[in-house]
Amino acid sequence: MAFSSGNESGGPMAEINVTPLVDVMLVLLIIFMITAPLMSHKVKVELPKANLDKIDEKPMVVQPITITVSDAGNLYWNDQPITKDQIESRLSVEAQKTPQPAINVRGDKTTKYRVVQQVVQVAQNQGMRKVGFVAEKERP
Repeated sequence: MAFSSGNESGGPMAEINVTPLVDVMLVLLIIFMITAPLMSHKVKVELPKANLDKIDEKPMVVQPITITVSDAGNLYWNDQPITKDQIESRLSVEAQKTPQPAINVRGDKTTKYRVVQQVVQVAQNQGMRKVGFVAEKERP
């Protein structure tokens, strides 16, 4: 078998033959043009219509609940005295609400952390997801 390079020197041909490449691309184009309409959904379903006119409602703003722990260990629910048992029952009621209010725990700086931690533990056990601490920024 003899191959011709197209020139007299007998060296390799530096040009790429693109004819087979174009043939393959045209065949693929035709295949995709034929199969593309067949790729649509076979099962016809009548989807429900959405009415988006009533989305303008503003979300409910829920005031956070403040639980204060004094240095003597006294508990206050939004500045009203309360016992630990009452806090548990109120928190279980608040945990069922949608949207759930946030709990802000304020502890006196001389209060033992164990007492504050017990209040946080009670809130978490009752199902409260947003429990945070209140602090003041130090002034220079």
